[in-house]
Amino acid sequence: MQIISQSVKDTLNLGRLLAGHLQAGDIICLEGELGSGKTVFTKGIAEGLGVNKAKVTSSSFILIRGHLEGRVPLYHFDLYRLKDPGDIAAVGYEEYFYDEGVAVIEWAQKLDYLMPKEHLMVELSYRGKNKRMLKFSASAARYKKIIQGIK
Repeated sequence: MQIISQSVKDTLNLGRLLAGHLQAGDIICLEGELGSGKTVFTKGIAEGLGVNKAKVTSSSFILIRGHLEGRVPLYHFDLYRLKDPGDIAAVGYEEYFYDEGVAVIEWAQKLDYLMPKEHLMVELSYRGKNKRMLKFSASAARYKKIIQGIK
């Protein structure tokens, strides 16, 4: 499924809409070039989960940030500076992927062979100054159902 976002507000709203369908253990993988809206989309997810979106940042120096105050915890991964997938293994990433929260992974392609088999992939790309294309794809029945819910 593909959706065109006309603005930052639209991208935030799409994240909030998605969050309404998420539950503990869900994994959202985000891909897209620098500035394509991955963190904005994550802020929308955070807000939809009851997390203060201002706390969601893209420092690119911290691999994992946990936000525990929502209806389920949000584990925000920013893998921009990850050089080797093995480096994320050292911080116990699997504990976050399959924990009682939702994992949102920016720059998910950097996981390479550690990419979870079941996840919802969202690819963000530029379509103009403020427009973004969000392409949703599911690797499992659970995520296909989520996509159907946000159409």
